Amino acid sequence: MEFLSEYGMFVAKTLTIVLGILLVVVGIIVAASRSKEHSEEHIEVTPLNDEYDETSSSIKSVILSKDEQKKVEKEQKAKKKAEKKSADHDKPKIFVLNFEGDIKASAVENLREEITAILMVARKQDEVFVKLQSPGGMVNSYGLAASQLKRIRDHDIKLTVAVDQVAASGGYMMACVANHIIAAPFSIIGSIGVVAQMPNFNRLLKKHDIDYELVTAGEYKRTLTMFGENTDEGRSKFKEDIEDIHVLFKDFVSHQRPVVDIKKVSTGEYWFGTRALELDLVDELKTSDDYLLEKVKEAKLYKVEHKKKKNFSEKFSSFLQAVMDKSLNTWWSKSRESQLLK
Repeated sequence: MEFLSEYGMFVAKTLTIVLGILLVVVGIIVAASRSKEHSEEHIEVTPLNDEYDETSSSIKSVILSKDEQKKVEKEQKAKKKAEKKSADHDKPKIFVLNFEGDIKASAVENLREEITAILMVARKQDEVFVKLQSPGGMVNSYGLAASQLKRIRDHDIKLTVAVDQVAASGGYMMACVANHIIAAPFSIIGSIGVVAQMPNFNRLLKKHDIDYELVTAGEYKRTLTMFGENTDEGRSKFKEDIEDIHVLFKDFVSHQRPVVDIKKVSTGEYWFGTRALELDLVDELKTSDDYLLEKVKEAKLYKVEHKKKKNFSEKFSSFLQAVMDKSLNTWWSKSRESQLLK
């Protein structure tokens, strides 16, 4: 028995030491992993002029004869040589950003880093070009995204926003900050309104003899609830809060785009690009591709992206968000399909 007791103590001590070593190793791995993830956050800048030149050269290599190709190559070399001798560095720069909006405006974290980086080097003659796509979402999140874009205007740098598909609600809150808004003819613009909804399961709980208690301090700490019995007073206060947000939204749009007849466009409706132009919600009908193709001849274009490696939980969350966004977009399309195609 004494042998077994000593053996048991030995095993226990050994396991304790092994577990201690494992904890230390795991801690080091986690710290190293976090450090690595942090180091993998960076701003990536891509010269777009080179990409356009490469695309053009690829096509010309197929459709032109050898003599014509040689002539073009000679002209390009002469052009590049002349640009080097001239004050090519003084050409205006256009920094191109992409904003893909979801309900929580999750891309705002990348947007703030990209804008901060640009403001460190941009000059007064430069421009920031944002390709924006968003059906809208949470008020506070899109308010922050709009404020990030406003930083560009506050530094007296031209801001152009392009809407190829949709900039509705919070998406338009962002777009209206720009000096110049371009939109594709059938892009969806506007929806200057506020919506809030929630289910109420109170009658279901009562049916099954389930009590629900809600304790608050403050008269309007909770107005409507999912499980309690809602009152007319609560509904009235909730409606009042929604109306106040709408007023703030309208005031913001009016301040950013004074040319807009805010009473006419703040009904919660949306318009296609062509109609939005008539209502002064946008300034020009054009795709982002055409705009950049025109500017590549007179400016240096740079795509700016904030890159961050996602861990497993973030990847899984992004996957779920993408599925939900796709479902919402499908619902949006289906709910209007008969109206749009008739």
